[in-house]
Amino acid sequence: MLYSIKMHARKGGKNGRGGRHISGAERIVKPENIEQEVIRVLRRARQHERGAADFIQIKVACVEPSQIQYCPLLPVRQQDVKTVAEGRRQARLALLRAGVSAAAAAKGFSYLTALRDSMRGAMLVDAVSGERVDGKGERGVRCSTMDCADAAAYARALAHTPYTGLHAREAFVLAAKVAAAPGTVAELCWSDDPQYVTGYVASPRYGYERIMVMKQAGDPVGGRVIFIRPTTDVEAYMAYLQYQPVLVTCHEPL
Repeated sequence: MLYSIKMHARKGGKNGRGGRHISGAERIVKPENIEQEVIRVLRRARQHERGAADFIQIKVACVEPSQIQYCPLLPVRQQDVKTVAEGRRQARLALLRAGVSAAAAAKGFSYLTALRDSMRGAMLVDAVSGERVDGKGERGVRCSTMDCADAAAYARALAHTPYTGLHAREAFVLAAKVAAAPGTVAELCWSDDPQYVTGYVASPRYGYERIMVMKQAGDPVGGRVIFIRPTTDVEAYMAYLQYQPVLVTCHEPL
């Protein structure tokens, strides 16, 4: 038996609704690791650089092994850009290469740059028209219930890379789950952590393109746009992102 741990922290609002998103975390762990992981995500919520949360919710639930799907970690390459403009230009090129239309890529960037504060979840966008299709407003669609299948194997695979931090691990795992969803064309993301300026474009076709500068240092606003094929069953897609347990495998050095 495994257990899913989910942490959600906000500031302001009432009973976890409204206010400002501070932090979130996802883990799938063995029973003997529940306590230490709960403490870790609690500390993260209380000490986050986005501010002190006044609402912290941690959920622990069992996950039947038969429910779990497995998918591989995406291949990673890095774009060592120096400026936001250069980084976003590289991201647009990566989106076009993955199959997103120029109009949809432009709209995806406009959705992110128009945000006044970070969203808890992702925006789902038609990869051809650029229209948003999730209907979830400022809440977005949370990608949840995922982790590394084997943390030790993951650490070995990335031991000789620059990608050993927590930010990278969480981004790699989430991007792998999104890429494995039927209907995914590409994903565009940059972090809402003020001092973490790196973002990425990921796709099933080309893997994970890590782009070193996607926003200005000190900017507390980030977000995620997932581009999907026009024929995708949106309700089924959202159910996969939110509820399907996924463990990401990693067998070879990146």
